[in-house]
Amino acid sequence: MDENAKTQFRWKFYRLTVQLNIIVMLVALSIIIFFIVHSPYTPPAILGMLILALILSLDFSKRYKETKTWLYAQPDKSKEGEDINLNSTGQNDKSE
Repeated sequence: MDENAKTQFRWKFYRLTVQLNIIVMLVALSIIIFFIVHSPYTPPAILGMLILALILSLDFSKRYKETKTWLYAQPDKSKEGEDINLNSTGQNDKSE
């Protein structure tokens, strides 16, 4: 993978990470608010946060699949002249 592709992947990964953190926070806050805050505005607020989390989840899923497809489409550029064979334990097996 060249430097431009690495930079693109870094930003794609950063976006997905932030988006996933927002989804988790929305769900967690809606659960906390459900048990702590008792007012007439609580159910609509919880419903709004859960709907927003659902919308973000659908967008996250779509972008995750796009990023995964993009990543697999990138040419794998390993070190030239070096053949790496991993054995069943995951260690480098240099057969001569």
